[in-house]
Amino acid sequence: MTDASVTRLCWFESDHTINHISVKKLVQTLKNIWSIEELRSKIVVTLGLLLVYRVGTQIVLPGINPLLLEAAKAKNSQNGLLGLFDTFAGGAFSQASILALGIMPYISASIFMQLMTILVPQLQKIQKEGESGRKKINQWTRYLTVIVTAFQAGAYVAYLNSPGYAEAIIPAYKPFFFASTLIVLTAGTLFVMWLGEKIQDKGLGNGTSIIIMVGILSRLPQSLIQEFGAKQTRGGGGLLIFLVEIAIMIAIIMGLIILVQGVRKVPVNYAKQIIGNRQFGGARQFLPLKVNSSGVMPIIFAQAIMFLPTLFSFTNLESAKGLVRIFNDHSNAWYMIIYAVMVIGFTFLYTALIFNPKQMSEDLKRNNGFIPGVKPGQPTADYIGAIMDKITLPGAIFLAVVGILPGFAQRLGVTQGFSTFFGGTSLLIMVAVILDTLQQIETHLLMREYDGLMKGGRVQGRQALTTPGGF
Repeated sequence: MTDASVTRLCWFESDHTINHISVKKLVQTLKNIWSIEELRSKIVVTLGLLLVYRVGTQIVLPGINPLLLEAAKAKNSQNGLLGLFDTFAGGAFSQASILALGIMPYISASIFMQLMTILVPQLQKIQKEGESGRKKINQWTRYLTVIVTAFQAGAYVAYLNSPGYAEAIIPAYKPFFFASTLIVLTAGTLFVMWLGEKIQDKGLGNGTSIIIMVGILSRLPQSLIQEFGAKQTRGGGGLLIFLVEIAIMIAIIMGLIILVQGVRKVPVNYAKQIIGNRQFGGARQFLPLKVNSSGVMPIIFAQAIMFLPTLFSFTNLESAKGLVRIFNDHSNAWYMIIYAVMVIGFTFLYTALIFNPKQMSEDLKRNNGFIPGVKPGQPTADYIGAIMDKITLPGAIFLAVVGILPGFAQRLGVTQGFSTFFGGTSLLIMVAVILDTLQQIETHLLMREYDGLMKGGRVQGRQALTTPGGF
């Protein structure tokens, strides 16, 4: 046997051993997860509630003929704002389900209340009251959710009465259709909100975020099949193109993980204090400043603004012209340029709203902490603010690129459904929620002295939740 053969054999045995160890560690980790009674209970509750949600998305609204619904869906392709709603609702919007509006009204109300707590001093005082203040704001958010849901339900009824879906409405039921649909959709959104809160309390992870993620993931198998079928029509080279697309999507996901987990560590020292015979402080720690502290909010805000022109003709987009046509086409060059600029602008705006360097400086000073070489007080606040400005710019640019990647994918021949998984809100939410859930699972494992999920270090989830809805 030659030296080269021996070398290849050693490499093969080494790879085989590594794979065997990896599989064995994975199986052991799964056993550890299942052996923790509390964690097992949380996983079972979460899966059960999600199953209830998915069943609800398949129940059609009263007064609609399910046999005629498929033809209506084929005539009304969801793009722009309607496509975003349908994605977050897991397809329930396009199939006229009792949960058609999903969790989006609650998200809208949560975002509005969060902005109000930042801008209105009275609400800031209530928020600082602790648990009682948080309960008040959550209750007001629920009341606002009912109002937003009723408004959106009325618009949805108008959409169902547009050409296409109108043929699916049972004629004898039309006099009662508006009132019953308004009540059912409002009750459906409140039920989804309740499911999210139950997952939050008794399940695993943030309930609202997980419901949105499940809705997004539910469209992945169908999108994969459609993309594979489209590439098969190209002959032998189609399979290779499909595999290249999968590889590119995996690379984008890896980049998003870096964006979500990326932090700038600012060194912080704590002064020594001697109390009695004990010494406290003197430790060197780090102040983590996230590269993307605004999360997915800039993309959501930018999409909301970009979709406003389509609201005036969303029932007849095929005949739309001018700005409406441009703003409804995600692959349009002008759309992508305007959208990217807006994402960058909203990133800086939202970061300025939620990030308070002065408060951080005061907290450091109160705890006898200081940044080496920087005076306490206003100089520390200026120093932290300057660092945040520097790391926010590349984070904002990266976020803008992520936002327009689906448009580039469409221009390169990817089907519209599958292109949404190459970036944008959908992919960013999926990555952030999965990391957050894995972090919670790892916390349970480490608390019981098991190994974590990763050998090289702990899984880092998202930043602290910035809205009641988890975004």
